[in-house]
Amino acid sequence: MSRHWLPLAGFALLALLLGIGLTLNPREVPSPLVGKPAPAFRLPTLAEPDRRFGPEELRGRAWLLNVWASWCAPCLEEHPIIESLARSGVPVYGLNYKDRREAALAWLQKHGNPYVLSVVDDNGRVGIDYGVYGTPETYLIDRDGVIRFKHVGPLTPRVVERTLLPLLRSLGAS
Repeated sequence: MSRHWLPLAGFALLALLLGIGLTLNPREVPSPLVGKPAPAFRLPTLAEPDRRFGPEELRGRAWLLNVWASWCAPCLEEHPIIESLARSGVPVYGLNYKDRREAALAWLQKHGNPYVLSVVDDNGRVGIDYGVYGTPETYLIDRDGVIRFKHVGPLTPRVVERTLLPLLRSLGAS
């Protein structure tokens, strides 16, 4: 008789797990990098290909790394929020991901350039190191070079107000 309850118990467990899964936010993708040092890189800048930049140059300051591309429709949706953050004094650096330099420069010229600078990750290797799922993605990196927050997808006013700005304030970045 106890074996007859086994399928019912299995179904109940499966229903519970599915119910929990439906309550999760798909934008909140756990990252094993949060709490760990940001991966190092040294890439050419978009505006000046002979100049190289890496995150070690920002030690002592909290900053945002925004992964974007000219071919990315959600990047355009997010762009006014990135511009607003930059206008408010938040240092935003871009990682131009798997894009053509000419297209990226034209996109910034047309839509505005909120970035202190953007680096070119044309083959996506740095994106792999950061665990990029797609564009846009945004990382908050603290004064010690540690990733404190990762957001997958376009930033929204709600995410900025409820999560990003309080974190930036706690880190003394804005």
